[in-house]
Amino acid sequence: MGKATGFMDYDRHDAECESPKERIKHFREFHTPLSKEEQEIQGARCMACGVPFCQAGQMIAGMASGCPLHNLVPEWNDLIYHGNWEEAYYRLKKTNNFPEFTSRVCPGLCEAACTCGLNGEAVSSKANEYSIVENAYKKGYATAKPVKVRTGKKVAIVGSGPSGLAAADMLNRRGHSVTVFEREDKIGGLLRYGIPNMKLEKQFIDRKIAIMEEEGIRFVIGCNIGKDKKAATLLKEFDRVVLCCGASNPRDIKVPGREAEGIYFAVDFLKSTTKALWKNAKQNADGTYDLNLKDGTYISAKGKNVMVIGGGDTGNDCVGTSMRHGAKSVLQLEMMPKAPDERTEMNPWPEWPRVCKTDYGQQEAIAVFGADPRVYTTTVKEFIKDKKGKLCKAVLVKLESKKDEKTGRMRMEEIPGSEYTVAVDLVLIAAGFLGSQDYVTKAFGVEINERTNVKTEPGRYATNVKNVFTAGDMHRGQSLVVWAIREGREVAREIDESLMGYTNLNIQ
Repeated sequence: MGKATGFMDYDRHDAECESPKERIKHFREFHTPLSKEEQEIQGARCMACGVPFCQAGQMIAGMASGCPLHNLVPEWNDLIYHGNWEEAYYRLKKTNNFPEFTSRVCPGLCEAACTCGLNGEAVSSKANEYSIVENAYKKGYATAKPVKVRTGKKVAIVGSGPSGLAAADMLNRRGHSVTVFEREDKIGGLLRYGIPNMKLEKQFIDRKIAIMEEEGIRFVIGCNIGKDKKAATLLKEFDRVVLCCGASNPRDIKVPGREAEGIYFAVDFLKSTTKALWKNAKQNADGTYDLNLKDGTYISAKGKNVMVIGGGDTGNDCVGTSMRHGAKSVLQLEMMPKAPDERTEMNPWPEWPRVCKTDYGQQEAIAVFGADPRVYTTTVKEFIKDKKGKLCKAVLVKLESKKDEKTGRMRMEEIPGSEYTVAVDLVLIAAGFLGSQDYVTKAFGVEINERTNVKTEPGRYATNVKNVFTAGDMHRGQSLVVWAIREGREVAREIDESLMGYTNLNIQ
Protein backbone atom coordinates (compact mmCIF):
# COMPACT_ATOMS: atom_id res chain seq x y z
CA MET A 1 0.00 0.00 0.00
CA GLY A 2 1.47 3.30 -1.08
CA LYS A 3 -0.22 5.84 1.17
CA ALA A 4 -1.69 4.56 4.40
CA THR A 5 -3.53 7.81 5.13
CA GLY A 6 -4.73 8.44 1.57
CA PHE A 7 -8.39 7.91 2.44
CA MET A 8 -8.09 10.67 5.05
CA ASP A 9 -5.85 13.00 3.04
CA TYR A 10 -7.87 13.12 -0.19
CA ASP A 11 -11.55 13.65 -0.94
CA ARG A 12 -13.40 11.47 -3.40
CA HIS A 13 -13.59 12.82 -6.93
CA ASP A 14 -15.29 11.12 -9.84
CA ALA A 15 -15.76 11.67 -13.55
CA GLU A 16 -17.90 14.76 -14.11
CA CYS A 17 -21.27 14.47 -15.84
CA GLU A 18 -22.52 16.77 -18.54
CA SER A 19 -25.59 18.66 -17.34
CA PRO A 20 -28.91 16.87 -17.97
CA LYS A 21 -30.30 19.54 -20.29
CA GLU A 22 -27.15 19.43 -22.43
CA ARG A 23 -26.64 15.68 -22.64
CA ILE A 24 -30.21 14.96 -23.81
CA LYS A 25 -29.25 16.75 -27.05
CA HIS A 26 -27.10 13.78 -28.09
CA PHE A 27 -26.62 10.01 -27.68
CA ARG A 28 -22.92 10.03 -26.75
CA GLU A 29 -21.38 9.08 -23.42
CA PHE A 30 -21.58 12.08 -21.13
CA HIS A 31 -18.88 11.60 -18.47
CA THR A 32 -15.59 13.52 -18.58
CA PRO A 33 -12.80 11.40 -17.03
CA LEU A 34 -10.39 12.85 -14.50
CA SER A 35 -6.84 13.59 -15.58
CA LYS A 36 -4.23 10.89 -15.14
CA GLU A 37 -2.70 12.77 -12.21
CA GLU A 38 -6.07 13.19 -10.50
CA GLN A 39 -6.87 9.52 -11.01
CA GLU A 40 -3.59 8.52 -9.35
CA ILE A 41 -4.59 10.51 -6.28
CA GLN A 42 -7.91 8.68 -6.21
CA GLY A 43 -5.98 5.41 -6.25
CA ALA A 44 -4.24 6.56 -3.07
CA ARG A 45 -7.60 6.62 -1.25
CA CYS A 46 -7.79 2.79 -1.31
CA MET A 47 -7.19 1.52 2.24
CA ALA A 48 -5.86 -1.92 1.21
CA CYS A 49 -8.01 -3.15 4.09
CA GLY A 50 -7.47 -6.56 5.65
CA VAL A 51 -10.79 -7.89 4.34
CA PRO A 52 -11.43 -6.26 0.94
CA PHE A 53 -15.18 -6.65 0.52
CA CYS A 54 -14.85 -4.76 -2.77
CA GLN A 55 -13.51 -7.91 -4.44
CA ALA A 56 -15.42 -10.51 -2.44
CA GLY A 57 -18.49 -10.91 -4.65
CA GLN A 58 -20.34 -12.71 -1.89
CA MET A 59 -24.10 -13.07 -1.64
CA ILE A 60 -25.29 -11.37 1.54
CA ALA A 61 -29.01 -11.13 2.31
CA GLY A 62 -29.84 -12.17 -1.23
CA MET A 63 -27.70 -9.52 -2.93
CA ALA A 64 -24.11 -9.43 -4.16
CA SER A 65 -21.62 -7.60 -1.99
CA GLY A 66 -18.53 -6.67 -3.95
CA CYS A 67 -17.41 -7.67 -7.44
CA PRO A 68 -18.56 -11.08 -8.74
CA LEU A 69 -15.42 -11.16 -10.90
CA HIS A 70 -13.26 -10.83 -7.78
CA ASN A 71 -11.40 -7.96 -9.41
CA LEU A 72 -8.13 -7.24 -7.58
CA VAL A 73 -9.31 -3.73 -6.77
CA PRO A 74 -6.84 -2.82 -4.00
CA GLU A 75 -3.94 -3.99 -6.15
CA TRP A 76 -4.69 -1.93 -9.22
CA ASN A 77 -5.71 1.08 -7.13
CA ASP A 78 -2.29 0.98 -5.48
CA LEU A 79 -0.52 0.44 -8.81
CA ILE A 80 -1.99 3.56 -10.42
CA TYR A 81 -1.14 5.57 -7.29
CA HIS A 82 2.48 4.60 -7.93
CA GLY A 83 2.12 5.44 -11.63
CA ASN A 84 2.46 1.82 -12.78
CA TRP A 85 -0.46 1.90 -15.20
CA GLU A 86 0.71 -0.96 -17.40
CA GLU A 87 0.93 -3.43 -14.52
CA ALA A 88 -2.43 -2.15 -13.26
CA TYR A 89 -3.94 -3.14 -16.61
CA TYR A 90 -2.50 -6.67 -16.41
CA ARG A 91 -3.88 -7.11 -12.89
CA LEU A 92 -7.27 -5.86 -14.06
CA LYS A 93 -7.28 -8.21 -17.06
CA LYS A 94 -6.38 -11.17 -14.86
CA THR A 95 -9.97 -11.27 -13.57
CA ASN A 96 -11.98 -9.26 -16.10
CA ASN A 97 -12.14 -10.01 -19.82
CA PHE A 98 -13.92 -6.77 -20.65
CA PRO A 99 -13.11 -3.84 -18.34
CA GLU A 100 -13.88 -1.50 -21.26
CA PHE A 101 -17.52 -2.58 -20.84
CA THR A 102 -17.87 -3.01 -17.07
CA SER A 103 -16.22 0.35 -16.33
CA ARG A 104 -19.07 1.94 -18.29
CA VAL A 105 -22.17 -0.09 -17.42
CA CYS A 106 -21.56 -1.81 -14.06
CA PRO A 107 -23.52 -0.30 -11.13
CA GLY A 108 -20.31 -0.36 -9.08
CA LEU A 109 -20.74 -3.32 -6.73
CA CYS A 110 -17.13 -2.82 -5.64
CA GLU A 111 -17.81 0.74 -4.50
CA ALA A 112 -20.97 -0.25 -2.62
CA ALA A 113 -18.86 -2.68 -0.55
CA CYS A 114 -15.84 -0.38 -0.13
CA THR A 115 -14.65 -0.11 3.48
CA CYS A 116 -14.18 3.65 3.02
CA GLY A 117 -17.92 3.85 2.46
CA LEU A 118 -18.61 2.65 6.01
CA ASN A 119 -17.81 6.05 7.47
CA GLY A 120 -17.29 8.23 4.44
CA GLU A 121 -17.21 8.07 0.66
CA ALA A 122 -16.11 5.00 -1.26
CA VAL A 123 -13.02 4.92 -3.46
CA SER A 124 -13.90 5.83 -7.07
CA SER A 125 -12.79 2.37 -8.25
CA LYS A 126 -15.10 2.28 -11.28
CA ALA A 127 -13.54 5.49 -12.65
CA ASN A 128 -10.09 4.07 -11.89
CA GLU A 129 -10.98 0.93 -13.86
CA TYR A 130 -12.11 3.06 -16.82
CA SER A 131 -8.88 5.05 -16.83
CA ILE A 132 -6.73 1.92 -16.57
CA VAL A 133 -8.28 0.20 -19.58
CA GLU A 134 -8.54 3.31 -21.76
CA ASN A 135 -4.89 4.17 -21.01
CA ALA A 136 -4.00 0.61 -22.07
CA TYR A 137 -5.64 1.16 -25.45
CA LYS A 138 -3.90 4.52 -25.81
CA LYS A 139 -0.49 3.10 -24.94
CA GLY A 140 -0.87 -0.13 -26.94
CA TYR A 141 -1.08 -2.61 -24.05
CA ALA A 142 -4.54 -3.79 -25.11
CA THR A 143 -3.58 -5.00 -28.57
CA ALA A 144 -4.30 -8.49 -29.88
CA LYS A 145 -2.24 -11.41 -28.59
CA PRO A 146 -2.84 -14.30 -31.02
CA VAL A 147 -2.67 -17.83 -29.69
CA LYS A 148 0.43 -19.73 -30.85
CA VAL A 149 -0.67 -23.32 -30.13
CA ARG A 150 -4.06 -24.88 -30.96
CA THR A 151 -5.57 -27.96 -29.31
CA GLY A 152 -7.55 -29.13 -32.34
CA LYS A 153 -10.82 -28.90 -30.38
CA LYS A 154 -13.75 -26.84 -31.69
CA VAL A 155 -16.33 -24.99 -29.58
CA ALA A 156 -19.49 -23.26 -30.80
CA ILE A 157 -20.98 -20.44 -28.76
CA VAL A 158 -24.58 -19.44 -29.44
CA GLY A 159 -25.08 -15.80 -28.51
CA SER A 160 -22.59 -12.93 -28.40
CA GLY A 161 -23.60 -11.15 -25.21
CA PRO A 162 -21.13 -10.69 -22.32
CA SER A 163 -21.27 -14.34 -21.18
CA GLY A 164 -20.77 -15.70 -24.70
CA LEU A 165 -17.91 -13.29 -25.42
CA ALA A 166 -16.22 -14.09 -22.09
CA ALA A 167 -16.45 -17.83 -22.74
CA ALA A 168 -15.11 -17.32 -26.27
CA ASP A 169 -12.18 -15.25 -25.00
CA MET A 170 -11.18 -17.79 -22.34
CA LEU A 171 -11.52 -20.85 -24.58
CA ASN A 172 -9.60 -19.17 -27.38
CA ARG A 173 -6.78 -18.29 -25.00
CA ARG A 174 -6.60 -21.98 -24.10
CA GLY A 175 -6.06 -22.82 -27.74
CA HIS A 176 -9.47 -24.16 -28.72
CA SER A 177 -10.98 -23.01 -32.02
CA VAL A 178 -14.04 -20.91 -31.18
CA THR A 179 -16.94 -19.82 -33.39
CA VAL A 180 -19.56 -17.42 -32.05
CA PHE A 181 -23.01 -17.42 -33.68
CA GLU A 182 -25.20 -14.32 -33.38
CA ARG A 183 -28.73 -13.94 -34.79
CA GLU A 184 -28.56 -10.14 -34.98
CA ASP A 185 -26.77 -8.10 -37.63
CA LYS A 186 -23.93 -7.16 -35.26
CA ILE A 187 -22.02 -8.76 -32.42
CA GLY A 188 -22.65 -7.76 -28.80
CA GLY A 189 -26.05 -9.08 -27.71
CA LEU A 190 -27.19 -7.17 -24.62
CA LEU A 191 -24.16 -4.86 -24.89
CA ARG A 192 -25.13 -3.86 -28.43
CA TYR A 193 -28.91 -3.60 -28.40
CA GLY A 194 -29.95 -3.79 -24.74
CA ILE A 195 -27.82 -0.95 -23.37
CA PRO A 196 -28.33 2.56 -24.84
CA ASN A 197 -25.51 4.25 -26.73
CA MET A 198 -25.08 7.01 -24.11
CA LYS A 199 -24.10 4.35 -21.56
CA LEU A 200 -21.90 2.32 -23.92
CA GLU A 201 -20.93 3.75 -27.28
CA LYS A 202 -20.96 0.90 -29.77
CA GLN A 203 -17.60 1.66 -31.39
CA PHE A 204 -16.01 0.37 -28.19
CA ILE A 205 -17.67 -3.00 -28.74
CA ASP A 206 -16.38 -3.01 -32.33
CA ARG A 207 -12.90 -2.13 -31.06
CA LYS A 208 -12.81 -5.19 -28.81
CA ILE A 209 -14.43 -7.54 -31.34
CA ALA A 210 -11.75 -6.60 -33.90
CA ILE A 211 -9.07 -7.64 -31.38
CA MET A 212 -10.82 -10.92 -30.63
CA GLU A 213 -11.04 -11.67 -34.37
CA GLU A 214 -7.34 -10.95 -34.74
CA GLU A 215 -6.71 -13.40 -31.89
CA GLY A 216 -8.47 -16.14 -33.85
CA ILE A 217 -12.14 -16.11 -32.79
CA ARG A 218 -14.62 -16.49 -35.65
CA PHE A 219 -17.89 -14.54 -35.55
CA VAL A 220 -20.95 -15.46 -37.61
CA ILE A 221 -23.74 -12.87 -37.68
CA GLY A 222 -27.31 -13.18 -38.93
CA CYS A 223 -27.41 -16.87 -38.04
CA ASN A 224 -30.28 -17.89 -35.76
CA ILE A 225 -29.44 -21.29 -34.31
CA GLY A 226 -32.58 -23.38 -34.05
CA LYS A 227 -34.06 -21.69 -37.13
CA ASP A 228 -31.35 -20.89 -39.71
CA LYS A 229 -29.07 -23.71 -38.59
CA LYS A 230 -30.16 -26.92 -36.87
CA ALA A 231 -28.94 -27.81 -33.41
CA ALA A 232 -28.03 -31.32 -34.58
CA THR A 233 -25.76 -29.86 -37.27
CA LEU A 234 -23.95 -27.73 -34.72
CA LEU A 235 -23.39 -30.73 -32.45
CA LYS A 236 -21.87 -32.67 -35.37
CA GLU A 237 -19.55 -29.85 -36.42
CA PHE A 238 -18.27 -28.92 -32.95
CA ASP A 239 -16.91 -30.81 -29.95
CA ARG A 240 -18.83 -28.62 -27.48
CA VAL A 241 -21.70 -26.13 -27.72
CA VAL A 242 -22.38 -23.31 -25.25
CA LEU A 243 -25.83 -21.69 -25.10
CA CYS A 244 -25.48 -18.02 -24.10
CA CYS A 245 -28.68 -16.66 -25.62
CA GLY A 246 -29.71 -14.44 -22.73
CA ALA A 247 -33.05 -14.03 -20.99
CA SER A 248 -34.63 -12.18 -23.86
CA ASN A 249 -38.24 -13.30 -23.45
CA PRO A 250 -39.95 -10.13 -22.12
CA ARG A 251 -42.62 -10.28 -19.43
CA ASP A 252 -45.93 -8.93 -20.77
CA ILE A 253 -48.83 -7.36 -18.90
CA LYS A 254 -52.37 -8.63 -19.32
CA VAL A 255 -54.91 -5.83 -19.07
CA PRO A 256 -57.83 -4.75 -21.27
CA GLY A 257 -56.69 -2.73 -24.27
CA ARG A 258 -53.23 -4.30 -24.46
CA GLU A 259 -53.68 -4.68 -28.25
CA ALA A 260 -53.83 -0.89 -28.77
CA GLU A 261 -51.34 0.65 -31.20
CA GLY A 262 -48.52 2.39 -29.36
CA ILE A 263 -47.56 -0.28 -26.79
CA TYR A 264 -44.09 -1.80 -27.10
CA PHE A 265 -41.65 -3.87 -25.13
CA ALA A 266 -38.75 -1.82 -23.79
CA VAL A 267 -36.14 -4.01 -25.51
CA ASP A 268 -37.72 -3.37 -28.93
CA PHE A 269 -37.84 0.38 -28.26
CA LEU A 270 -34.19 0.58 -27.19
CA LYS A 271 -33.02 -1.66 -30.03
CA SER A 272 -34.82 0.41 -32.66
CA THR A 273 -33.10 3.58 -31.47
CA THR A 274 -29.63 2.03 -31.48
CA LYS A 275 -30.10 0.54 -34.94
CA ALA A 276 -31.39 3.83 -36.33
CA LEU A 277 -28.51 5.79 -34.78
CA TRP A 278 -25.87 3.61 -36.34
CA LYS A 279 -27.51 3.04 -39.70
CA ASN A 280 -26.18 6.35 -41.05
CA ALA A 281 -23.34 6.93 -38.58
CA LYS A 282 -20.37 8.93 -39.91
CA GLN A 283 -16.91 8.53 -38.42
CA ASN A 284 -14.86 11.64 -37.73
CA ALA A 285 -11.11 12.01 -38.04
CA ASP A 286 -10.67 11.74 -34.26
CA GLY A 287 -12.45 8.37 -34.13
CA THR A 288 -15.74 9.73 -32.78
CA TYR A 289 -19.02 9.31 -34.64
CA ASP A 290 -21.81 11.62 -35.74
CA LEU A 291 -25.06 9.91 -34.83
CA ASN A 292 -28.41 11.11 -36.06
CA LEU A 293 -31.93 9.70 -35.88
CA LYS A 294 -33.96 9.75 -39.07
CA ASP A 295 -37.69 10.09 -38.52
CA GLY A 296 -39.65 7.00 -39.46
CA THR A 297 -36.75 4.58 -38.86
CA TYR A 298 -37.34 3.90 -35.15
CA ILE A 299 -40.02 3.75 -32.46
CA SER A 300 -40.25 7.44 -31.62
CA ALA A 301 -41.23 9.18 -28.39
CA LYS A 302 -40.98 12.64 -29.97
CA GLY A 303 -43.84 14.88 -28.87
CA LYS A 304 -45.58 12.01 -27.08
CA ASN A 305 -46.87 11.39 -23.58
CA VAL A 306 -44.71 8.41 -22.63
CA MET A 307 -45.44 5.89 -19.89
CA VAL A 308 -42.74 3.43 -18.84
CA ILE A 309 -43.92 0.38 -16.90
CA GLY A 310 -41.10 -0.84 -14.67
CA GLY A 311 -38.73 0.88 -12.28
CA GLY A 312 -35.48 -0.99 -12.98
CA ASP A 313 -32.43 -0.14 -15.08
CA THR A 314 -34.22 -0.92 -18.35
CA GLY A 315 -37.09 1.36 -17.35
CA ASN A 316 -34.62 4.16 -16.61
CA ASP A 317 -32.95 3.60 -20.00
CA CYS A 318 -36.37 4.04 -21.62
CA VAL A 319 -36.83 7.33 -19.74
CA GLY A 320 -33.39 8.60 -20.83
CA THR A 321 -33.96 7.56 -24.45
CA SER A 322 -37.42 9.18 -24.49
CA MET A 323 -35.89 12.43 -23.21
CA ARG A 324 -33.44 12.41 -26.12
CA HIS A 325 -36.26 11.78 -28.58
CA GLY A 326 -38.03 14.89 -27.28
CA ALA A 327 -40.95 13.39 -25.35
CA LYS A 328 -43.78 15.71 -24.34
CA SER A 329 -44.01 14.06 -20.92
CA VAL A 330 -42.66 10.96 -19.18
CA LEU A 331 -44.32 8.87 -16.47
CA GLN A 332 -42.61 5.84 -14.93
CA LEU A 333 -44.68 3.29 -12.98
CA GLU A 334 -43.29 1.19 -10.15
CA MET A 335 -45.45 -1.42 -8.40
CA MET A 336 -43.40 -1.45 -5.21
CA PRO A 337 -43.11 1.32 -2.60
CA LYS A 338 -40.30 3.86 -2.84
CA ALA A 339 -37.08 2.63 -1.27
CA PRO A 340 -35.63 4.68 1.62
CA ASP A 341 -33.22 7.48 0.73
CA GLU A 342 -30.63 6.16 3.20
CA ARG A 343 -29.68 2.76 4.57
CA THR A 344 -31.86 1.43 7.33
CA GLU A 345 -30.67 -0.51 10.39
CA MET A 346 -31.88 -3.64 8.62
CA ASN A 347 -29.57 -2.96 5.66
CA PRO A 348 -26.06 -2.50 7.12
CA TRP A 349 -22.77 -2.26 5.23
CA PRO A 350 -21.42 -4.30 3.41
CA GLU A 351 -24.84 -5.40 2.13
CA TRP A 352 -25.88 -3.91 -1.19
CA PRO A 353 -27.57 -0.60 -0.27
CA ARG A 354 -31.34 -0.94 -0.73
CA VAL A 355 -31.91 2.77 -1.18
CA CYS A 356 -33.71 4.92 -3.71
CA LYS A 357 -31.47 5.53 -6.70
CA THR A 358 -32.14 8.43 -9.03
CA ASP A 359 -30.41 7.44 -12.26
CA TYR A 360 -29.43 9.49 -15.30
CA GLY A 361 -32.80 9.18 -17.07
CA GLN A 362 -34.78 10.29 -14.04
CA GLN A 363 -32.31 13.14 -13.48
CA GLU A 364 -32.95 14.32 -17.03
CA ALA A 365 -36.74 14.16 -16.65
CA ILE A 366 -36.50 16.14 -13.39
CA ALA A 367 -34.34 18.80 -15.08
CA VAL A 368 -36.73 19.23 -18.01
CA PHE A 369 -40.15 18.70 -16.42
CA GLY A 370 -39.39 19.81 -12.87
CA ALA A 371 -40.55 16.60 -11.18
CA ASP A 372 -39.48 12.99 -10.68
CA PRO A 373 -41.22 10.86 -13.35
CA ARG A 374 -41.62 7.89 -10.99
CA VAL A 375 -44.95 6.98 -9.44
CA TYR A 376 -44.80 4.20 -6.83
CA THR A 377 -47.30 1.51 -5.75
CA THR A 378 -49.13 2.00 -9.03
CA THR A 379 -49.98 -0.18 -11.99
CA VAL A 380 -52.09 -0.15 -15.16
CA LYS A 381 -55.67 -1.35 -14.97
CA GLU A 382 -56.75 -0.60 -18.54
CA PHE A 383 -55.47 0.87 -21.81
CA ILE A 384 -57.92 3.06 -23.75
CA LYS A 385 -57.69 3.44 -27.52
CA ASP A 386 -59.34 5.84 -29.93
CA LYS A 387 -61.58 4.96 -32.89
CA LYS A 388 -58.50 4.20 -35.01
CA GLY A 389 -57.17 1.71 -32.46
CA LYS A 390 -54.40 4.00 -31.25
CA LEU A 391 -53.54 4.31 -27.58
CA CYS A 392 -54.76 7.59 -26.09
CA LYS A 393 -55.28 7.02 -22.33
CA ALA A 394 -54.48 4.63 -19.51
CA VAL A 395 -56.39 3.88 -16.33
CA LEU A 396 -54.02 3.56 -13.38
CA VAL A 397 -54.72 2.17 -9.94
CA LYS A 398 -52.89 2.49 -6.62
CA LEU A 399 -51.61 -0.63 -4.82
CA GLU A 400 -51.06 -1.65 -1.22
CA SER A 401 -49.24 -4.52 0.41
CA LYS A 402 -51.47 -7.21 1.91
CA LYS A 403 -50.82 -10.60 3.43
CA ASP A 404 -52.09 -13.62 1.50
CA GLU A 405 -53.99 -15.69 4.05
CA LYS A 406 -53.30 -18.97 2.22
CA THR A 407 -49.55 -18.60 1.65
CA GLY A 408 -48.67 -16.10 4.36
CA ARG A 409 -46.77 -14.03 1.79
CA MET A 410 -47.16 -10.31 1.20
CA ARG A 411 -48.48 -9.21 -2.18
CA MET A 412 -49.53 -5.98 -3.86
CA GLU A 413 -53.29 -5.56 -4.28
CA GLU A 414 -55.42 -2.83 -5.82
CA ILE A 415 -56.94 -0.19 -3.58
CA PRO A 416 -60.64 0.04 -4.49
CA GLY A 417 -61.67 3.45 -5.74
CA SER A 418 -58.08 4.66 -6.34
CA GLU A 419 -58.32 4.55 -10.13
CA TYR A 420 -57.40 7.61 -12.21
CA THR A 421 -56.84 8.28 -15.90
CA VAL A 422 -53.78 9.76 -17.65
CA ALA A 423 -53.18 10.78 -21.25
CA VAL A 424 -50.61 8.54 -22.92
CA ASP A 425 -49.53 8.00 -26.55
CA LEU A 426 -46.64 5.57 -26.05
CA VAL A 427 -46.25 2.77 -23.50
CA LEU A 428 -42.94 0.95 -22.95
CA ILE A 429 -43.12 -2.29 -21.00
CA ALA A 430 -39.97 -2.82 -18.91
CA ALA A 431 -41.38 -5.42 -16.53
CA GLY A 432 -38.41 -7.79 -16.68
CA PHE A 433 -37.87 -11.04 -18.53
CA LEU A 434 -39.22 -14.57 -18.22
CA GLY A 435 -36.07 -16.39 -19.25
CA SER A 436 -34.75 -17.89 -22.46
CA GLN A 437 -36.74 -18.13 -25.67
CA ASP A 438 -38.08 -21.63 -25.99
CA TYR A 439 -37.28 -22.28 -29.65
CA VAL A 440 -33.59 -22.53 -28.70
CA THR A 441 -34.09 -24.77 -25.68
CA LYS A 442 -36.46 -27.02 -27.64
CA ALA A 443 -34.04 -27.23 -30.58
CA PHE A 444 -31.31 -28.61 -28.31
CA GLY A 445 -33.64 -30.53 -26.01
CA VAL A 446 -32.23 -28.99 -22.85
CA GLU A 447 -34.26 -28.99 -19.67
CA ILE A 448 -35.47 -25.77 -18.09
CA ASN A 449 -36.33 -25.01 -14.48
CA GLU A 450 -39.42 -23.40 -12.96
CA ARG A 451 -38.01 -19.95 -13.84
CA THR A 452 -37.65 -21.01 -17.51
CA ASN A 453 -33.85 -20.82 -17.23
CA VAL A 454 -31.75 -23.68 -18.58
CA LYS A 455 -31.37 -26.30 -15.86
CA THR A 456 -28.00 -27.51 -14.59
CA GLU A 457 -26.62 -28.96 -11.38
CA PRO A 458 -25.93 -26.26 -8.75
CA GLY A 459 -22.66 -24.52 -9.46
CA ARG A 460 -22.26 -26.31 -12.79
CA TYR A 461 -22.90 -25.42 -16.44
CA ALA A 462 -23.39 -28.74 -18.24
CA THR A 463 -26.98 -29.33 -19.38
CA ASN A 464 -28.82 -32.65 -19.56
CA VAL A 465 -27.73 -32.95 -23.23
CA LYS A 466 -24.26 -34.37 -23.87
CA ASN A 467 -21.66 -31.76 -24.88
CA VAL A 468 -24.10 -28.86 -24.44
CA PHE A 469 -23.41 -26.20 -21.81
CA THR A 470 -25.03 -22.92 -20.85
CA ALA A 471 -24.08 -19.65 -19.13
CA GLY A 472 -25.19 -16.09 -18.49
CA ASP A 473 -28.75 -14.83 -18.21
CA MET A 474 -30.00 -17.95 -20.01
CA HIS A 475 -28.66 -19.92 -17.04
CA ARG A 476 -29.08 -17.62 -14.01
CA GLY A 477 -31.88 -15.34 -15.22
CA GLN A 478 -31.78 -11.61 -15.89
CA SER A 479 -28.74 -10.19 -14.16
CA LEU A 480 -25.77 -7.83 -14.41
CA VAL A 481 -23.03 -7.77 -17.05
CA VAL A 482 -20.41 -8.67 -14.41
CA TRP A 483 -22.33 -11.81 -13.48
CA ALA A 484 -22.61 -12.76 -17.16
CA ILE A 485 -18.85 -12.38 -17.59
CA ARG A 486 -18.28 -14.44 -14.45
CA GLU A 487 -20.44 -17.26 -15.77
CA GLY A 488 -18.75 -17.08 -19.17
CA ARG A 489 -15.38 -17.56 -17.48
CA GLU A 490 -16.61 -20.43 -15.33
CA VAL A 491 -18.31 -22.30 -18.19
CA ALA A 492 -15.09 -21.99 -20.21
CA ARG A 493 -13.17 -23.65 -17.41
CA GLU A 494 -15.71 -26.49 -17.18
CA ILE A 495 -15.66 -27.02 -20.96
CA ASP A 496 -11.87 -27.01 -21.07
CA GLU A 497 -11.73 -29.69 -18.40
CA SER A 498 -14.29 -31.80 -20.26
CA LEU A 499 -12.25 -31.52 -23.47
CA MET A 500 -8.75 -32.00 -22.09
CA GLY A 501 -9.26 -33.99 -18.89
CA TYR A 502 -7.76 -31.12 -16.88
CA THR A 503 -7.73 -27.33 -17.05
CA ASN A 504 -5.23 -24.57 -16.38
CA LEU A 505 -7.71 -21.74 -16.90
CA ASN A 506 -7.43 -19.44 -13.90
CA ILE A 507 -10.65 -17.58 -13.20
CA GLN A 508 -9.90 -16.34 -9.65
